Amino acid sequence: MKLLKSREAILFGAIVVLTTLIATRFPAFVAPDNLVAVFTDTAPLMILAMGQMVVILTRCIDLSVAANLALTGMVCAMINVAFPGLPVPVIIAVALVMGAFLGAINGILVWKLGIPPIVVTLGTMTIFRGVIFLLTEGKWINAHEMSESFTAVPRAEIFGMPILGWIGVVVAIIMVVVMARTTLGRAIYAVGGNPHAAVYTGINVGRTQFVAFVISGMLAGLTGYLWIARYAVAYVDIAGGFELDVVAACVIGGVSIAGGAGTVIGTLLGALFLGVVKNALPVIDISPFWQLAISGAAIIIAVAFNAQSGRSKGRVILKSAEHAQ
Repeated sequence: MKLLKSREAILFGAIVVLTTLIATRFPAFVAPDNLVAVFTDTAPLMILAMGQMVVILTRCIDLSVAANLALTGMVCAMINVAFPGLPVPVIIAVALVMGAFLGAINGILVWKLGIPPIVVTLGTMTIFRGVIFLLTEGKWINAHEMSESFTAVPRAEIFGMPILGWIGVVVAIIMVVVMARTTLGRAIYAVGGNPHAAVYTGINVGRTQFVAFVISGMLAGLTGYLWIARYAVAYVDIAGGFELDVVAACVIGGVSIAGGAGTVIGTLLGALFLGVVKNALPVIDISPFWQLAISGAAIIIAVAFNAQSGRSKGRVILKSAEHAQ
C-alpha cells in the first residue's frame, strides 16, 4: 500500500496514463523506435536533473546549469575546430573537468563567502553566457566545421539505442549507488535534512554543498559536449531557459526545495514526464512554446503538493505527541 502511495508510483502511473491517451490518437507514438527516441531526447534533461537534485538536496539551487552546458559545449566545439584530430575521449574529459570547475566556482562562493545560492548562480549564469559571446563574438559553429568523429558519438547506436541514451542510463546507475551506498550520499541527505544536526555528527555543511555544486557542474559539462555534438551546432543562447525544465524535473520528481528529501528514481521520472509532454505537444498539434507554461505550472503544483505532504506529516507527529502525553 505504501508503494502505491509513493511519489514515484504516482508519477510512473501519470506517465503511463499520458502515454496511453496520446496513443489512442496516434498509435505510432508508442512504437518501440519512437519510445527510444523520446528517451534519448530526454537523456540530457535527466543528466542535468540528477546534478540539480544533488544541489537541491543540500538546500541550495543551481540556476547556471544551462549556461555551464552552453559554455562547456562551445569550448568543446572550438577545440574540435582547432584540433580536428584530437580524440573524442580527450574532449569529453575536458568537458567534465571544465564543467566541474565552473560548478566549483559556484560552490566556493556559496561555501566561503556565504552568498545565497540563488544569487550566486544567477550571477554566474549571466557571466557564463557573456564569456561565450566574448570567445566567439557572437558567431556560430556549424556542423560542417565539426569533425565527423566529434558529432558521431552521441548518435552511434548500441543495441538499438543511441549512446546518448546509454550515457543517461550509466549516469543514473552511478548516482543511485552514490546517493544510497556512499558516505557522500548520506552526508548530502543529512545536510539538507538538518544542517545543524549534521554539524554535530562531524559533517562539514559548506564542503558538502561545494561537492554538490561540483557534481552538478561536471554533469552539466558532460551534457554540454553531448548536446553540441548531437545537434551539431554551437551558439551563445544554446539551451536558453533550460534551467527551468531542470528544476521542474526535480520538483515534479519529489525533490523538496527545502532540501533533504528526494530520490534519483523520482528525478528521472520527473524528467521523463516532461520529456513525454515535450514530444507529445507537436503530435497533438499544440505549440512547443506551451512547454514553458506547462513546466512552470508543474513546478507550482508540485511544490504545493510537497508543502501539503509536509504539513500532513507534521500534524501526524503533533497528534502522536499529544497521545503520548
